[in-house]
Amino acid sequence: MNIKQILFRNRCGAELSHAELAYMLELTDPAERDALFREARRIRQQNFGPEVFLYGFVYFSTYCRNGCRFCGFRSQNRQSIRYRRSREEILEAAVRLRDSGVNLLDLTMGEDPYYLNDGERGYERLLELIRAVREETGLPLMVSPGIVPERLLPYLREAGADWYALYQETHTPALYDRLRLDQPYQERWERKLSARRYGLLVEEGLLTGVGDTTADQIHSLRQMELLGARQVRTMTFVPQKGTPLENVQAGSCSRELNLIAVMRLLFPDRLIPASLDVEGLQGLKSRLDAGANVVTSLIPPDAGLAGVAQSEKDIGDGARTVQGIQPVLARCGLRAASPKQYAQWLDVAHRQDCRNERKRVSV
Repeated sequence: MNIKQILFRNRCGAELSHAELAYMLELTDPAERDALFREARRIRQQNFGPEVFLYGFVYFSTYCRNGCRFCGFRSQNRQSIRYRRSREEILEAAVRLRDSGVNLLDLTMGEDPYYLNDGERGYERLLELIRAVREETGLPLMVSPGIVPERLLPYLREAGADWYALYQETHTPALYDRLRLDQPYQERWERKLSARRYGLLVEEGLLTGVGDTTADQIHSLRQMELLGARQVRTMTFVPQKGTPLENVQAGSCSRELNLIAVMRLLFPDRLIPASLDVEGLQGLKSRLDAGANVVTSLIPPDAGLAGVAQSEKDIGDGARTVQGIQPVLARCGLRAASPKQYAQWLDVAHRQDCRNERKRVSV
């Protein structure tokens, strides 16, 4: 087995085997990795051309009721940066991002009871915020509020959300239980299936470097395929101070790059992010070279907003902005998509998902 044979079979439409996926994920030879990445870029070009989509990131509340062992914003972490931005601050940041040229706004929070407590208008606060940002900016929205009740999902769509982002991190239940304490695996999975039924596009993600094996990663890729997520991502674990995993040795990002490339082979027409939240601007080119076609975690400087894996990296100096990433896009032979181009892609994705859901229900 070698990379040329695997890539040839993939081009011919063959279903790649477990062994072939493992071979690609475990690649370390520079020449073979380069061949894999070249093929991933070819597939991206074939499906999307030279345009990449840009996502503005608004982490508007870092309060969270959960105790995920890998997350710096876990409820028990006294070293965590805590804030809950006001409506005015959120809108100001959203408008700044829109004016800078992003295609979408990602409204992210921890599972903050202020927004998720039904008895104290929490849900309505969340819906009002989504409506306000949509009306003020006119941009498509991704919402990342954690697990919400199923009955809330259609209201998220009505309020103006296009996407529901909810990462499983791993699809191996035993590993999941070690990472996400007291959060049933099946509930999280089924919420994403429900989101699709209510007309929301779904983003799924996995975390690597947390004790996951190659077999775990392959299983996750297969589950992502079953889910029908329109955006799939992977990120390398960055140890967080004040968490149970803070002393885990940080690994290299080489497996993340292999995963991005393999995702491009398996999901040629899906969106695959290159996140600025792991290595900042210096890691952007390698992720784009591996086949990513979305740049995420763009954050305006001086807005007081945090990232996730790297809460402050490259934010204050303006590197994580549309302007800041332009030289990297140019070196990669890529360019930022226009709002119209993203809206067109989004419209096609919504219509395809609706057709797929109708077929599934009829069966």
